[in-house]
Amino acid sequence: MTDPDVRASIMRGTYEALCEHGYTELTAQDIADRTDKSKSLLFYHYDSKEDLLADFLEFLFERFDERVAETRDLPPVERLAVFVDWFLYGPEENDRQSFHVAMLELRTQAPYNEAFRKKLRKSDDQLREVLEEILREGLEAGEFSEHDLEETAALLIAAFDGARIRQLTIGRDEYLEQVRAATATWMFDDLLAEGASFPADRDPGTVPDEADTHRRLLVDFDTDEGSESDAERTEGCE
Repeated sequence: MTDPDVRASIMRGTYEALCEHGYTELTAQDIADRTDKSKSLLFYHYDSKEDLLADFLEFLFERFDERVAETRDLPPVERLAVFVDWFLYGPEENDRQSFHVAMLELRTQAPYNEAFRKKLRKSDDQLREVLEEILREGLEAGEFSEHDLEETAALLIAAFDGARIRQLTIGRDEYLEQVRAATATWMFDDLLAEGASFPADRDPGTVPDEADTHRRLLVDFDTDEGSESDAERTEGCE
């Protein structure tokens, strides 16, 4: 893929098609219908639907790096709060729930699809590196007490990932807030240095939540005058 505009158009179409159809029912034609490209053009750039979706995952990772960079001026405790909210955003914030369900479907294919597995392993490495960076900065700033960076990062990600999967699969929205509260009470109480505190409530306007992240990454990048509105581009994703 050499033309970034063509790739961006296909990635946006993939996002919208995933919102509408989910992974299991997704076809290349569904993606083409959400772009101004033909199905044959999709297969000019990609060998298969799976190849396209693997690049879609890569596209998400690239944009996630950009969003992480936007938080680096925050104090470590604030950055940690942002990281938690990326995972444990409430249902009232999640206007892209169908997208996350589709992504969960895609993840279940990883044991059988080497390309997906490699991309998801990269995502896991990326998340752990970001969290370890936050924890390391907190130690250096005196905001966190001494702890094993790798073990703490692995435990937090496992807890947050598990909470999100339970919410998506059994619809218990309250589980997210319970896990967030328990994490602040039982884990961060030991992690934070004396005098430091984990934000109980974060102003949602200060930093992006995960739903806003996906909205900005995959919808708002086309700002050319005369382009269709966000509402038109995301119809069916609510």
